[in-house]
Amino acid sequence: MLRAGDHGENPVIEFEPVSGNNPALKRMLEAAGLPTDDLLDAGRAFFAATRGGVARGFGGFETAGTDVLLRSIVVDPHVRGQGVGHVITRGVLDQARAGGAARAFLLTTSAAPFFERIGFTVIDRAAAPDAILQTRQAASICPVSAILMMMDLAS
Repeated sequence: MLRAGDHGENPVIEFEPVSGNNPALKRMLEAAGLPTDDLLDAGRAFFAATRGGVARGFGGFETAGTDVLLRSIVVDPHVRGQGVGHVITRGVLDQARAGGAARAFLLTTSAAPFFERIGFTVIDRAAAPDAILQTRQAASICPVSAILMMMDLAS
């Protein structure tokens, strides 16, 4: 179990794998305006952050060679600002690292400051590996204006 502060409620967040066809995952992503087109494609791993049996957020990654593309980090609006997003992101990165990933990449149109606080840095798309650039997220789903970020998972 991972922990996030929550201003007085039970601070325990349970972090567990879920499938890409999990209805709550799809609902929360759609509500946040995040893509859902490729949730069932091969090479994806998704996780739910729950408290008291209720999904508070989700996160996942897509394997691209020895790297991963972090994706689908979403937090229930009712618990934003309580550390849940941080717990989800750290949990997803830990899972990717445990699976042997060397680096994590992500694309974002609005959350770069959040990911910078976690340790991601902005990079030019030309510096990204082809395997990342050829993912559906990078190639067609995310707008070309999305910021590409990277984190070395060895550190």
